[in-house]
Amino acid sequence: MSETINKTDSDYGFLGKVKKLIGVEPGTKLKPMIAYNSAIFFTGGGPYVLGCYLLPFLTDVEGLAADQYAKVAMFSCICDAITDPIMGIITDRTRNKDGRHRPYLKWGVIPAMLAFFLMWNSFGISGAGDSNRTMWYYIFAYMFYKTVSTFITVPHTAMLPGIAPSYNLRTQFNAVKTIMDAVASYSSFLVAALVLGGINGLFNTPKFSPEHRGRFTLMAAILCLWTSLPLIFTYKGTHEESSENQVNEKFDLHEFVGQYRDVIRNKVFRRYFTFGFFILFSSAFVSQCFYYYLKTVLNQAQSYSLLTMVSGIGEALGFFPAYFLSIRKSKQLPAKVFVPVSIGALLIAWFSRNTHFAATIFIVEFLYGIGLSGMASVQSNIFPDVTDVDEMITGQRREGVIATFSTFIKKFVSGFAAFGIGKLLSWFGYNTQLDASQQTLRAVNGVSVCFCLIPICFLVLAFISIMQYKLTREKLSFIREKVKEKREKGYAELTDEQIKDLEKISGVKFENMWLGKQNI
Repeated sequence: MSETINKTDSDYGFLGKVKKLIGVEPGTKLKPMIAYNSAIFFTGGGPYVLGCYLLPFLTDVEGLAADQYAKVAMFSCICDAITDPIMGIITDRTRNKDGRHRPYLKWGVIPAMLAFFLMWNSFGISGAGDSNRTMWYYIFAYMFYKTVSTFITVPHTAMLPGIAPSYNLRTQFNAVKTIMDAVASYSSFLVAALVLGGINGLFNTPKFSPEHRGRFTLMAAILCLWTSLPLIFTYKGTHEESSENQVNEKFDLHEFVGQYRDVIRNKVFRRYFTFGFFILFSSAFVSQCFYYYLKTVLNQAQSYSLLTMVSGIGEALGFFPAYFLSIRKSKQLPAKVFVPVSIGALLIAWFSRNTHFAATIFIVEFLYGIGLSGMASVQSNIFPDVTDVDEMITGQRREGVIATFSTFIKKFVSGFAAFGIGKLLSWFGYNTQLDASQQTLRAVNGVSVCFCLIPICFLVLAFISIMQYKLTREKLSFIREKVKEKREKGYAELTDEQIKDLEKISGVKFENMWLGKQNI
């Protein structure tokens, strides 16, 4: 697929107005973008519901203590550490008529349904009152969910550089992704809120207890279909070149380790990795502590669903300026603008936590949602460019290996943050089985620290990281041009100044790059 300025039928009428609104350029087809990003109902919608409800479900409904929840999260991190690197190698070596990555979307539909459902039903184990048995059930259920998520998410992420090869096209794909992510996340959340609390549940979140087990089971039954079936549309609506004739070298453990070592050599990747790492840690603390912050600090737990929707509105509105800055200026600029917005929102939450002005938290969530939109757009937009720089260094297209890091960051951080939150809340003396009025002052302050101050620290580190990201549209185009020249002629002609620039971008000496070696 390539960029063009020739208009198609879809550039006229209502569809043309939609394309213009979301930033899709004339002559570019919208359907493949929607099809590719439909998988976000599983990769984004499902995890969003888990982030919103899993902690209160396991503690308030299933009866786990905070440190038991931390163990559930810890084992999920261990699972990711094993499965993600393996899946990255597998998908890059897959030989199939549908391509290296696309078949996994089809094969993953049924496992995705089962994995999501198991996360919300212990089949009577929790009802027996043994919290340790309940904990071990959810450890294995979460590990299964993480494995299935890896099976789908790594190949899906790895597809993008191939189906959107140019700078602007990738930005447009990711613009649609931002919208689809919001649709998937908040539609899934609305379904969950309606099932758990009825129409009133959108504005008045129920006080969760073991009596809500049946409602969580019903929610899981609906959402396992809602989040998994769109994978079929992604499979049907995307195209990837056949890999049946792909020649794979014999697998070697040393080579396996070397694949990931080589990725880390790439300075562009390191900047991308550290930015995503800190942003995701910050957002994980905010999302997973939000319910307890409302419940324990503000005594507004009943507003949980409504405030989540307010955050969603802010995130949706933040898309437009974030996209404009990405397409007109640079992919990293939205982070430089919107990270301070999120920091400001959390500072307001910290300094207003002891006041009784209820509207303050609505302002906080709206501003944080706007900031989150800008940060998310940067993380998505940078990923495909990393693969081009990696190709300049190694001479290989290794989308799967690099996608492994992208998906691993998301899942590892989510799980490890949950582990850290559980341990921190336990250390502060927070008891998940007590009401807000029964918590100690130390426990209440601990919740505020986890919701406000710790995320702010991670956001500051993310801001420092993105300020050091120097890859521009012009530099990326030059890299792609020289990689193409090397493939056609066996060498690339560069001046000393251009060589120094490439070394500065990649962090690798020119003579050690594939681009710097002449084919014999």
